[in-house]
Amino acid sequence: MLDEASTSSLKVTTGPLLQSRKVFVPADRPDVQVAMREISLSDAAERPVRVYDTSGPYTDPAALIDLTKGLAELRRGWVLERGDVEEVEGRAQKPEDDGLKPGQTSHLPAFDRTGRKPLKAKPGKRPTQMAYARAGIITAEMEYVAARENLARANGGAHPHHKAMGLGSAIPTDITAEFVREEVARGRAIIPNNINHLETEPMAIGRNFLVKINANIGNSAVTSGVAEEVDKLVWAIRW
Repeated sequence: MLDEASTSSLKVTTGPLLQSRKVFVPADRPDVQVAMREISLSDAAERPVRVYDTSGPYTDPAALIDLTKGLAELRRGWVLERGDVEEVEGRAQKPEDDGLKPGQTSHLPAFDRTGRKPLKAKPGKRPTQMAYARAGIITAEMEYVAARENLARANGGAHPHHKAMGLGSAIPTDITAEFVREEVARGRAIIPNNINHLETEPMAIGRNFLVKINANIGNSAVTSGVAEEVDKLVWAIRW
C-alpha cells in the first residue's frame, strides 16, 4: 500500500511494496544493520523470501522522509569513529550559488543543513574505501556489503541449476568482509561511499559481486520540480 510523505508541497512516494516489508539483518558487526525486503508468499506454509533491497528508506514505515532536510545519515558514526576526517566551516550561502542575482531570493524552500557540515580529510589522511582496503582495514561498509551479497546464497543462489560460464570470475561460496576488502584492494571492485554522502547504503560494484543497476536524478527545466524528480528516482529504485 502506498502513501505520501509530505512537507509543505513536497511529496514523494513512500510505503512498503505489495506483500513485502522492510527488515534489518545484523551483520558480524552489531551496529551494522543491513536492509532487506521480505516478501510474504501466497502459500502461508512457505517461509517468506528475502531479497536484495534497493529502495532505501522510502519503503521503511519508520523513516521520516522530508525533502527539505535530506535522508538520515546512516554512515556518520562509522566515518567519524575512524578519526581521519574533520568538518569544514565554509562560507555563508549566496544567491549566486543558486543561479540568482545578488539580493534575489528563491521561491523554493531552503534545504535545512543543520548539523550537516561537509567533511574533508585530515592532513595526511585518505578516507576512502580503497585506501582502507589497501591498508588491511575492514570497514563497517565492507561488513554491510558482505551481508548484502550473501543474501542470494542464503536463499539457495549459491547452488544454481545451470552453471554459467565463469569467464575468469572467482566468487567464493561465502562472501566475507575480508573477501570484499581484498577485491577492493586489488582494484577489482569499488564501494561508492564517500565521506560526504553519509546517507548511502554500502554496496559493491565488481565482477565478483552481484550485478547493479544505475538510477539517476534528472531534471526538466520546463515542467518538473524537486519533488517530481526525486519521485522518479524513488520509483526507479522501488522496482
